[in-house]
Amino acid sequence: MLVHPQFDPVVFTLGPLAVRWYGVMYLLGFAAFWILGRVRAKEAWRGITPEDVEDLLFYGVFGVVLGGRLGYCLFYQPGYYLSHPGEIFALWHGGMSAHGGLLGVILVMILFAWRKKKSLFTVSDFVAPLVPLGLMAGRIGNFINGELWGRPASPDLPWAMVFPQAADGIARHPSQLYEALGEGLILFLMLYVVSRKQTKPGFVSGLFCLGYGVARFIVEFFREPDAFLGLQALSLSQGQWLTIPVILLGAFLVWRAR
Repeated sequence: MLVHPQFDPVVFTLGPLAVRWYGVMYLLGFAAFWILGRVRAKEAWRGITPEDVEDLLFYGVFGVVLGGRLGYCLFYQPGYYLSHPGEIFALWHGGMSAHGGLLGVILVMILFAWRKKKSLFTVSDFVAPLVPLGLMAGRIGNFINGELWGRPASPDLPWAMVFPQAADGIARHPSQLYEALGEGLILFLMLYVVSRKQTKPGFVSGLFCLGYGVARFIVEFFREPDAFLGLQALSLSQGQWLTIPVILLGAFLVWRAR
């Protein structure tokens, strides 16, 4: 049985400015998008130029941050934030939703495709393989912060971990690392290999939705539900219910492409 190492969430400070590991993880995710995107944009058949990658990243930052924050407020604590609208902008208090971030990115891609007069699938099939590394970085940030810990695990599990933030001394699954592996590294490798060659429009996008949705749905069985929500209908978590439409969308897009 392990104990969470209790990392200092602040990397360094510059006067009143505190640079936190969670923010650094976001920056690493955006950097990976830019680097890999520019490499892939050199292949003309993808229909995306290196300059397009920079525009997508610029728009994408807003889509991820605003979508993630608004998604958390609407999906997880709508009553509280409707009563305290000023708290919506208090990003330093935490609270981001991967599903909200995904919706934000979809809206950004629709806007980008419209402005550049490109097919939406040209854009989304290019973007999809670049997203999982950002998801992985975000989950590692969650682990560093010691938040979003897992459900109780057997103390005999070699990697079971006590999270002091939980204040109960119970050995738990490090579900943040499960998500970093499943919806991050594994999904990235799968999509990166599949998208090396040209595929039917929408296939890579569908595979992303399907892969992310299945990985997230499974890991939710090991992740402790939010205390203020608990389990929902059919003993599924809020995250699982939000993921089901993503899985269905992915399955439809893959079926349509094939």
